[in-house]
Amino acid sequence: MSVVRFSVSLEEELLKELDDYIKDNNFANRSQGLRYLIEKNIVEKKWQCNNIVAGAVVMIYDHHKKEILARSNDIQHDYFDVILSSQHYHLNHDICLEIIAVKGKANILTELADKLISIKGIRHGKLLMSKAD
Repeated sequence: MSVVRFSVSLEEELLKELDDYIKDNNFANRSQGLRYLIEKNIVEKKWQCNNIVAGAVVMIYDHHKKEILARSNDIQHDYFDVILSSQHYHLNHDICLEIIAVKGKANILTELADKLISIKGIRHGKLLMSKAD
């Protein structure tokens, strides 16, 4: 893919904010930071349009709370058509990390993630999505 150069005019304060963002996120330069922000905006717009996206639901929880596993499995069976796979990792004796790979309409994946992440006892959960086309 060829790269096209163009200039951008920004207010001084906005440029400072951009530079801070680039530094905070360890981008190599402004071009890389702007490229990321533009792509992120395009992907999020596709989520709202319910295009087909792919991603992962990431959850961390205490495996001793057995109701979490049972509830999670019940929910996952209801969404079998958008779940590609799942991986289960033991972070330590008590805490587990589960990553569920998904592909489908953005609104369905968001619905699935919301149900999983809201299970009582989930310590942290997040849905990550990206365009699939």
